[in-house]
Amino acid sequence: MKRPPVDYRGLRLSNLRSPQYRHLLLLGGWLVYFALYFITEKLIPYESCHEVRCALDDAIPFCELFVLPYVGWFLLVAGSLLYLLLYDVPSFRRLSVYIMITQAGAMLVYILWPNIQLLRPAVLPRENFFTWIVGIIYAFDTPTGILPSLHAGYSIAILSVFWHRRETALWWKWTLLGLVLLIIAATFFIKQHSVLDALAALPLCAVGEWAVFHRKHERHGEAIDPSVAEKPEKISK
Repeated sequence: MKRPPVDYRGLRLSNLRSPQYRHLLLLGGWLVYFALYFITEKLIPYESCHEVRCALDDAIPFCELFVLPYVGWFLLVAGSLLYLLLYDVPSFRRLSVYIMITQAGAMLVYILWPNIQLLRPAVLPRENFFTWIVGIIYAFDTPTGILPSLHAGYSIAILSVFWHRRETALWWKWTLLGLVLLIIAATFFIKQHSVLDALAALPLCAVGEWAVFHRKHERHGEAIDPSVAEKPEKISK
């Protein structure tokens, strides 16, 4: 089994800011997220929200089976962060920053332009294990603060970071792509998000992509496109 490059057994509160462990400070961003989640979910009244809806939303049927990939998103986020935290700290930093950018942008929209979706069925069409899970999700998560979709934003961030890693196997890259598409589709089929919510996540992800993978290259004047990079001169003998 692959051995983690960082030995976290020596972690103490006193050395948290040391070069070896200071990347863990990025986890503090989740405290800000939960605080903002409470504000946007609990303190913004429904009357202040703008409805998000499009014709495609009404054409997509409710299907409770999609609750499995929807819930699987939580495992994907936690598992990706944990894996990178243990085995690839630079990629952990990239994913954390990527997520912070999408999170900050989404929360800004939720506060400045409160939004809501009214797509949930008034009565679930069937009673089974999957609709029971959907009912729990509906009770826990209000239909407000949905555009842009963080389910889509986080999933794209994870896909991008793993796709950029040279160590990531090709089969996992394509498997992950399939999972991400399935998760985004799941938000539509269990009526947690409008299609517009996923589309609105794309500009945020574009900003995250630039900030994490391209801004550094541009700042240092590195060639982004290998085809335009200068070729080394041949040494004549």
